[in-house]
Amino acid sequence: MEVVYEDNHIIIVNKQSGEIVQGDKTGDRPLSDIVKDYIKEKYQKPGAVFLGVVHRLDRPVSGLVVFARTSKALTRLNKMFAEGEVHKTYWAIVKNTPHESEGTLIHWLVRNEKQNKSLLEVQLMTGRHHQIRCQLAAMGCPIKGDLKYGAPRSNPDGSISLLSRKVEFIHPVSKERITVEAPLPDDPLWQAFA
Repeated sequence: MEVVYEDNHIIIVNKQSGEIVQGDKTGDRPLSDIVKDYIKEKYQKPGAVFLGVVHRLDRPVSGLVVFARTSKALTRLNKMFAEGEVHKTYWAIVKNTPHESEGTLIHWLVRNEKQNKSLLEVQLMTGRHHQIRCQLAAMGCPIKGDLKYGAPRSNPDGSISLLSRKVEFIHPVSKERITVEAPLPDDPLWQAFA
């Protein structure tokens, strides 16, 4: 687990693909439990540790996940997410370059001609289930490794090439601007776009 930001009210971690954010029917140990253990050990907290799950990322997606360390921060962050006050930016490696006529596409970042891949920067207007994955697939630009949405083959590690790259918001308690970026995954294709 990699902590990229931490204070008394918030902790932001860089989730690896394959990790789940909170418990599910698989019984796999969720990232939320790992973060609780980290807080308990680092701050030598007796008893149960409070940690609020503010949002989730799909299991095969990597990148930034924001957790609340206090109930006050959780209530305020939930409201901020619901009202669109938290700005999340994603990077996706896709098979084709999108056409300008496809929705509200501003532009793509870079094209890797050798591997016939494009790097897109995505800013969500809403946060629907699998929204980025669905919309890119519908545009004929499936995310690399995303078999569920039309990629021709999976990535060797089971990930998809979608990264929660940046999160920006006004801190719910201190009112300071928080901007955090995730490092690129340690993968040759991601690094080729660096």
